[in-house]
Amino acid sequence: MVIVGQSGRLQYEAALFAVSFRAANPDFPGKLLVAEPNDSDAWSRSPRMSDDGVRGLLEACGASIIPFEARHFGERYPYGNKIELLSALPKGEPFVFFDSDTLILDDVTRVPFDFDRPSASRRVEGTWPQIELYGPGYTETWKSLYDKFGLDFETSLDLSQPDEYWRRYLYFNAGFFYYRCPHEFGARFLDYALAIRDDPPAELVCQSLDPWLDQVALPLVIHSLGGGRDALKEGWLDGQTSCHYRLLPLLYAREDQRVIDILETVTAPNRVKKVLKGYDPMKRMIYQGKGAKARALFDQANLPRREQALRNTLKREKLWLR
Repeated sequence: MVIVGQSGRLQYEAALFAVSFRAANPDFPGKLLVAEPNDSDAWSRSPRMSDDGVRGLLEACGASIIPFEARHFGERYPYGNKIELLSALPKGEPFVFFDSDTLILDDVTRVPFDFDRPSASRRVEGTWPQIELYGPGYTETWKSLYDKFGLDFETSLDLSQPDEYWRRYLYFNAGFFYYRCPHEFGARFLDYALAIRDDPPAELVCQSLDPWLDQVALPLVIHSLGGGRDALKEGWLDGQTSCHYRLLPLLYAREDQRVIDILETVTAPNRVKKVLKGYDPMKRMIYQGKGAKARALFDQANLPRREQALRNTLKREKLWLR
């Protein structure tokens, strides 16, 4: 299991991940790794975790901090960390990557991973591509990418969905992904991402790749390695076992009460509280009651369909803390 630990918000999210992971998995037989980018010219300031309390809490949770080099992305595209860290993991050992803004809710060893068939998070909205009037549609845009890498486009489609509807096309959130070897997956991910960034098909001329580059390359990688949308049954990750909350105001606004209860239980011990209070949004949302105020704004049984509506309400009430 691997996450990113970095200066700023991510180091506190990493600490919260580790606390929740250890609470739900006290006897985990594998490794919990926190990948930390090294100082380099890819960053204008040190990306390393700056809070010694975070480091101590991670170690108390049994996490090992491992360094990696940002050679291709760094500060210009920090989402590239999840690509470049894979080369620092043990070769040939199955891995699961999680975004740091994830809460672990249950025993991860119960999740029926098939590490020979990779997959990723399907908790995603149709954020890419953004279709322009008179421009290429979904089929033309996605097919250009499959053709670029010599992949079979037709077998990636969900034919139960209508043509030119975004769910017909293989698209994931990169909040988690897994495979049998991080080096094999990482090399493919890096090759595809760089090729798309540096030499995109003509059909992408109107499309932004920032911050979408990782999510554009990821389905191509998964398809090329024999995985897909059906490789992991829904309801495990982004469900029973994990919650990719992204930002605490969103967690309080829309997640099940079970998630709130687990969050507030694992963050209650004084040692944890002392560390997490170092990050102001966690202090205010978890420990000063702002989370409860955010939750009271919404009917969790009748939430807005689009996340933007949640964001707008939270911003209006000055509860959009990040």
